[in-house]
Amino acid sequence: MNGPAPETREASPGPTPRRPTVHATPLAAIAPAVACPECRAGVVLRDRRLVCESGHSFDLAKQGYVSLLTGAATKMTGDTADMLDARARFQSAGHFDLIARATAEAVADGAPTGTILEIGAGTGYYLAAGLDAAPEAHGIALDVSKPAARRAARAHPRAASILSDVWRGLPIRDRALDRVLCVFAPRNPAEVARVLRPGGAFVVVTPTPRHLGELIAPLDMVGVQTDKDARLTDALSANFRRTDHDTIEYEMRLDHAAIANVVGMGPSAHHAAESRGHSIAALPEPMAVTASVTVQIYRR
Repeated sequence: MNGPAPETREASPGPTPRRPTVHATPLAAIAPAVACPECRAGVVLRDRRLVCESGHSFDLAKQGYVSLLTGAATKMTGDTADMLDARARFQSAGHFDLIARATAEAVADGAPTGTILEIGAGTGYYLAAGLDAAPEAHGIALDVSKPAARRAARAHPRAASILSDVWRGLPIRDRALDRVLCVFAPRNPAEVARVLRPGGAFVVVTPTPRHLGELIAPLDMVGVQTDKDARLTDALSANFRRTDHDTIEYEMRLDHAAIANVVGMGPSAHHAAESRGHSIAALPEPMAVTASVTVQIYRR
């Protein structure tokens, strides 16, 4: 004869997991972090415009970005459309995927839930990787180049694109950001320190002297100075301490088209450009080329 059925209890559901706030647009999500470039006041999103309490207004362009460049024309030119096209082709082929993965891991360390800013975002490739690794965060792709701002506006569903010059000051409120990311781009350490929250991280990715080393001499490219990392740490020492440092290095097998793209997407794009086609044609195909960067995390 069977005994009474054992008593059963419903499992406790536990705490309800916190979910990210759903915003109609990425611009609405990042607006609380933005400061008016004219008066530094906070802004709100109103009818596809960022508007501050003093009445300054900045329209969302039809290409999806907001220009916060004000005053006289900036002296910074930024990347051209051709440079960005070359970069997009190279990135989409996966040659820098290991760098993007390491960068994303650094950005996602500590599971940020607020806003991530990439300075000199270009195509938005690295910011998009960081946002994929931090599903509760939103992003700002900031660049001084209009072609970059247009392209970055399509980089990720949780990323807004802003046209601005970092050397004029970031159009960001004090202590408003969880992360700032800078990959192969100029940076303004004092401004980064101002906009990071306590405990926030500045993720900096720079090439080592071995990066693309096999191409520098035959293609007359701009090389990397051997003391680059030391100079970076010194420049940041007033406001930051380095908490992590990792070198990512591996071999890429590049055909001539990929070599043309990697040369055309960076600072060597215009250097000796007229004769470069013949020089690339003389290289072996495919060619072993080194990718070598440092991924560093600095904290306030």
